[in-house]
Amino acid sequence: MALPSSVRIVEVGPRDGLQNEAGPVIATDIKVALINRLAAAGVSHIEAASFVSPKWVPQMGDAAAVMAGITRHDGVAYAALTPNLRGVEGAIESGADEVAIFTAASESFTRKNINCSIAESLERFVPVVEAAKRNNIRIRGYVSTVLGCPYEGDIDPSQVAAVSRELLDMGCYEISLGDTIGVGTPVRARKMLARVANEVPINQLAAHFHDTYGQALANLYAVLQDGISVIDSSVAGLGGCPYASGASGNVASEDVVYMLEGLGIKTGIDLKELAATGNWITQQLGRNNGSKVGLALGCSS
Repeated sequence: MALPSSVRIVEVGPRDGLQNEAGPVIATDIKVALINRLAAAGVSHIEAASFVSPKWVPQMGDAAAVMAGITRHDGVAYAALTPNLRGVEGAIESGADEVAIFTAASESFTRKNINCSIAESLERFVPVVEAAKRNNIRIRGYVSTVLGCPYEGDIDPSQVAAVSRELLDMGCYEISLGDTIGVGTPVRARKMLARVANEVPINQLAAHFHDTYGQALANLYAVLQDGISVIDSSVAGLGGCPYASGASGNVASEDVVYMLEGLGIKTGIDLKELAATGNWITQQLGRNNGSKVGLALGCSS
């Protein structure tokens, strides 16, 4: 299959990236500024917040304030992660354009993280999905550990396909396939995708590949050839891998956009502005920039 002419980048830095930051809680105005800068750079889909208990995810405790503080750009979807009914109600009140629910392809991972089975996790999402539908809000589904689990090792692609189909049937318009610990390789990624595409149309699938072992870009290039046209990434590579101390987690948005531009694939994103945003946020956080492209461009913020 030919490469897509354009790719939609789902920017997960403000949520999936910042929620893993150690140390003091990041100021609300910094989160708001990050989201505004990403939108100004041309990012059309931003995961802006997570409506979860501050007890469990302190960095996301100000989700409502963040959503209230951002400057909405036309054509930009502002999404929120909503693990339960209370979360989706908060997202609806905050004016989220889209909500996301998440489960995993690994029973062990699901039990370790949310203390229930995969089937039970899906049952818990029924009222969340119903509430979103009543309010005409789109639902996106995440499947973690699609290429490997820290507890079970390799994951059978048929299991990924089964869980993805459940989310589709539940009402998710798109399913994001997450290589949570970044152990995938191109051949394994394509094999997994081929099996999932038997259950879910390829145009309703997205790739969320972590870069723990430095394979994310190679894996993304592989699945682009098989029809993937939506990629999740994080500015400056924000967000580490909690299962490998010191390892990188999310693939950097700048690196993905640079690769796509080199392939002649449009994203609608201004790479220099994106890189400047990556440099700015890492300065605010006092951490190193995880984007090789961001470092190479040396953009001023």
